[in-house]
Amino acid sequence: MEKIQHSFVNVRGLNLHIAEIGTGPVVVFLHGFPEIWYSWRHQMTAVADAGFRAIAPDFRGYGLSEKPPEPEKTTFRDLVDDLLAMLDKLDIPKILLVGKDSGARVAYHFALVHPDRVVAVATLGLPFVVTGPAAFPTDVLPKGFYMMRWQEPGRAEKDFGRFDVKTVIKNIYIMFCGSELPAASEDQEIMDLVDESTPLPSWFSEDDLQTYATLYENSGFETALQVPYRAWLEDYGVDELKVKVPALLIMGEKDYVLKFGEFDHYIRSGIVKNYVPDLEVTFIPEGTHFVQEQFPDKVNKLLITFLNKHNL
Repeated sequence: MEKIQHSFVNVRGLNLHIAEIGTGPVVVFLHGFPEIWYSWRHQMTAVADAGFRAIAPDFRGYGLSEKPPEPEKTTFRDLVDDLLAMLDKLDIPKILLVGKDSGARVAYHFALVHPDRVVAVATLGLPFVVTGPAAFPTDVLPKGFYMMRWQEPGRAEKDFGRFDVKTVIKNIYIMFCGSELPAASEDQEIMDLVDESTPLPSWFSEDDLQTYATLYENSGFETALQVPYRAWLEDYGVDELKVKVPALLIMGEKDYVLKFGEFDHYIRSGIVKNYVPDLEVTFIPEGTHFVQEQFPDKVNKLLITFLNKHNL
């Protein structure tokens, strides 16, 4: 960890934070929520030892990156355009992309819009998703599903505001470690789903929690609630929904995301390959939504094998 370097790049009028380690072909790691660059700490050091240059930015409005002036207008396309501008500033022509959760969606969006800049894409915790209202099956999701609650302007802010930032992050980590879709009853808010006595998972330390809390105390949750949740129905802006580079999907067998609509069937039946033809899929037994932090050695081995196969 002490070898990871930190710097800022001015991108589209904002100072964005990047963590970096290693030399060689560039692997860019894109985080989800409630994660941050730090969620890739195990992978960054491993791929650097394997001969790659690992770069993990904080998205705009996350962690140490500057907040946009109007967080409520942030889009997934903003994150894609930020990444392109960052690569241009750093004079990096092509990359291997790794994305987790909503960062996986940004990775695929970038590969669709800028296929000439991407060699291969690996994602964790989320397959390629079709966007738009038809892709968000509210009729088969629980009424109090957290994504629908957090899409309501002001509701999550009021819910989160009852607790300090550290408790909010702790609750989300515990909740997202479950294998069931997080959903609240009518008389509950999402934060009420976690009992305050519930311990952190064994692979997530108090120091890890404090690191996340400090970063979110800096950024707040405004941009994080806008993207991914309130921008979720945004489309990709391309005519053909086909990812034309090699791809890898790593899922934990106990990831609650598999119960999101038909995701389990969508992945296992191969329907996902209609959009990502050259896709390898690996399930990690006992893995939850945070599989890269829970089983770093297993994930690192899979990633490095994939990256070596599709090296620049």
